[in-house]
Amino acid sequence: MKITEHLEKAIGETVFSFEILPPLKGFNINSIYENIDPLMEFNPPFIDVTYHREEYVYSERENGLLEKKIVRKRPGTVGICAAIQSKYGVDAVPHILCGGFSKEDTENFLIDLDFLGIKNVVALRGDAVKSETYFKPEANGHQFASELVEQIRDMNEGKYLDEVIEKGHNTDFCIGVAGYPEKHMEAPSIDSDVRRLKQKVDAGAEYVVTQMFFNNQCYFEFVEKCRDQGINVPIIPGLKPLATKKQLSLLPHRFHVDLPEALIHEVEKCENNQEVRQVGVEWCIQQSKELIKGGAPVLHYYSMGKSTNIRQIAEAVF
Repeated sequence: MKITEHLEKAIGETVFSFEILPPLKGFNINSIYENIDPLMEFNPPFIDVTYHREEYVYSERENGLLEKKIVRKRPGTVGICAAIQSKYGVDAVPHILCGGFSKEDTENFLIDLDFLGIKNVVALRGDAVKSETYFKPEANGHQFASELVEQIRDMNEGKYLDEVIEKGHNTDFCIGVAGYPEKHMEAPSIDSDVRRLKQKVDAGAEYVVTQMFFNNQCYFEFVEKCRDQGINVPIIPGLKPLATKKQLSLLPHRFHVDLPEALIHEVEKCENNQEVRQVGVEWCIQQSKELIKGGAPVLHYYSMGKSTNIRQIAEAVF
């Protein structure tokens, strides 16, 4: 079932969902199941599975020159999605990136998903590789997520890259995209970022999932700006409970989000990460309850491969 159909079926009730990471190379899928199992009692209609692009590493040869190697630390998104749908009977939503994909790679990825009966995707530009300051598209790849959305929409209309195929099989993907309540790090302003989001929706995106935030007012103001720009698709808030003191500096640096002073103050009082974890859970519970009152269609939790704190939150909210 499509995400939009799940929301229609919910008839105004807020839905629980979460996102998982593929395990690091060398680990098997049981590590995924161990973190999904405790959350299934809250009836998630869908589970997102991230995709992690390649990284470059450099090793020194015997002659002293550096050899560039490509490694992929978290493979398996397609296989994990197929396994989730088979084992749990819920829709799995793979992320698909511009970075690391040519247009042909994208088409083949989508064909595999279509063969497996996967009906939903989240289309993302993706980050620059660690060795580069700015994002660079692949040769014959997409520079912007809106272009990726257009390619998925074209396949939904039976249009393939191979010009010999005059009319191909129509895929039927429901397309999600990312939104940034505190703006994307590369956007010059929040208004310009919302205009960029409008381009993705106009290209065919049917719902938006937001970057994590810790101040609900950011989400509510973002939704209002989107509506003012004519973005009328569902906007799903993404939530992550704080878990360690290190995240006070890590999350603003990596994800360019602000943390409320009240949350910072409570975390700084903690003597260990166990106390921080409980503060993060309690803060996220209050966020969740307020978002439900505000009419959020889904509460989407970034589990980062761990379910204990997400389960605590879900028990208090759902």
